[in-house]
Amino acid sequence: MHWRNVVQSCSRVTILSVCAVAIFSDPRIQSQTHGPSRGYLVVSGGAETSTDIYTRFIELAGGPDALILVVPTSGGAQTYDDSCECLLWLKRAGARNLKLLHTADREIANSDAFVEPLRRAQAIWFAEGNSWRHQDSYLDTKVHKEVLSLLNRGGVVGGGSAGARIQSDYLPLRSPEPAQRAIARARWRNGFALLRNVIVDVHVLARNRQFDLIGMVKANPKMLGIGLDEDAAIVVSGDKIEVIGNSYAVIYDNKRQIAPDNEAALRTVGGLFYLLRPGDTYDMGTRRAVRPSTGRSPAERLVEQPWQTQ
Repeated sequence: MHWRNVVQSCSRVTILSVCAVAIFSDPRIQSQTHGPSRGYLVVSGGAETSTDIYTRFIELAGGPDALILVVPTSGGAQTYDDSCECLLWLKRAGARNLKLLHTADREIANSDAFVEPLRRAQAIWFAEGNSWRHQDSYLDTKVHKEVLSLLNRGGVVGGGSAGARIQSDYLPLRSPEPAQRAIARARWRNGFALLRNVIVDVHVLARNRQFDLIGMVKANPKMLGIGLDEDAAIVVSGDKIEVIGNSYAVIYDNKRQIAPDNEAALRTVGGLFYLLRPGDTYDMGTRRAVRPSTGRSPAERLVEQPWQTQ
């Protein structure tokens, strides 16, 4: 039964009780815990070495002729043209309808003329660089609003490195922040929150950052940590994640950890994170990972045991 019909069939007396139960128990009505209820995210660790991640992004967007906007703002240049390196991998993957979207001026980012292409696009890709530049230009502007609208109509938002981190709810600060920023200091750690209550970090294994997210998740216990190595990405639909690319995603769930084994096994140390390889899936709502080839968890010794906070 459609939820509107449920409402119409309810009496005024029961609207707040029976109708509320009927509406919000319908899984089609419930919002997702972390990911978008419609559309897809492609969140990449950066430094890709093949077209695999971009090919998947283009497929989700509707194919090579889909209108894809590319945002190079994190690179720091004043202007960009069709020679921009940010277009290279998408072109190699076969995309034929690419357009640049760039400004460092928040007033322009808040104008209807600037966001008009975004209202027609099937997908948008945020390039590598410094994520604070994406923040300064677009956080809480019409661009940000239209990115959400793009998802709501079933579109795709992607990005690598800085373009991955900006999709999260909380941004690990990586380089010295300029003394003057276009957004208030209180917002410096806020991304677009396309992934809600999630901290994303990138280049984690290639740059030995795999331990960094432990402290960030401990300091923000309501957050799930997701680390992405270079040349690895996740495709997000609702709360479901699929790992793609050629390296690993790392999960930091402060309610679960790898348990130590017994002395005879010589595996006497556990751990606070575990790795997912390409093809593995993960549910951010239930915090469960599956390796489809086996139907089991990729982390055999994973137990439900909260991290120590002290």
